[in-house]
Amino acid sequence: MTVEKKVASYKRFGARYGKKVKEKFANVESQHKGYKECPYCHYKKARRIAPGIWQCEKCGAKFTAGAHTIKMKNL
Repeated sequence: MTVEKKVASYKRFGARYGKKVKEKFANVESQHKGYKECPYCHYKKARRIAPGIWQCEKCGAKFTAGAHTIKMKNL
């Protein structure tokens, strides 16, 4: 039985587009996936539901922020 090795998400592009572009893409993609800290209740339960729209699963707050990350400066 062989062990499957995890590869970066940008490996699906193969030899196309260049190394730097693929690394930037992987960085952006890793930022917008997963849970982030909610600026209202401060739990790591906020998820991106659309570009620029985030929703906290704990407190139910729906708010706008950056397209890929939550960068709230005024809160």
